[in-house]
Formats: sequence, structure tokens, C-alpha cells
Amino acid sequence: MAYAGAQSLEKRLTRIEAQRRKLARGAVYSVNQDGLIVARPRRHTSRRPLRFMFFTLLGALLFKAFVFASLGAVSYNARVEALQEGTLVERIGAWVMTADPTTVWIAEHGKMLFSGL
Repeated sequence: MAYAGAQSLEKRLTRIEAQRRKLARGAVYSVNQDGLIVARPRRHTSRRPLRFMFFTLLGALLFKAFVFASLGAVSYNARVEALQEGTLVERIGAWVMTADPTTVWIAEHGKMLFSGL
């Protein structure tokens, strides 16, 4: 005959084992109001800022390539040159939007992709 509280014991052991695995990656210790020292798992640092920066730069590069393919090289460069003679913000925008070799390559090889948009 099986022990009546076997299921609750299994749940508790599973929970304790999960907590032990979390604590193995690092712990932060604190003292409760009654003086008991408690170990809590260290928060896992995410790489979301790096992922966000990567996709932002990728999006900007694809945007530049789309505009370059849409306007053509002559018109695009003329507009960037016009921005270079503007205010500080416009000059920064011109520096960002300058057609680099990667942008030109994506625009040339993506014409079929961009033509459908």
C-alpha cells in the first residue's frame, strides 16, 4: 500500500530540487526580520539590450537600402548632400544615411524584393 501523502511529498521534492538548481547559478543572501538568512536565486541577466541594438541597426540598414533602391543612386546622394548643409541634426542624419558599400550591395541584390513593396 502506497503512502497517502506521496503525491504532496513528490511535489515538495520537485520544488526543492528546482530551487536548488536555481541557487546553483548564483544566490543573493538576505536576512529576514526574525534573523533567518535566506538564499534567493540571482536574477538571470538578459541580453535584450544587445538584441535590441542589433535589430535596430539591422532595421536602419534595411531602411537605408530600401530608400537607396527606391530613389536611385543619383537622387539619394543628392538628398544626402542637401542634408549635409543643414543644421547639426540634419548633418548627423546625413552621416547616418550616407550610402555605404553594405547599403549599396543590399539595394542592388534586393531590388526584386523591394520592387514588390
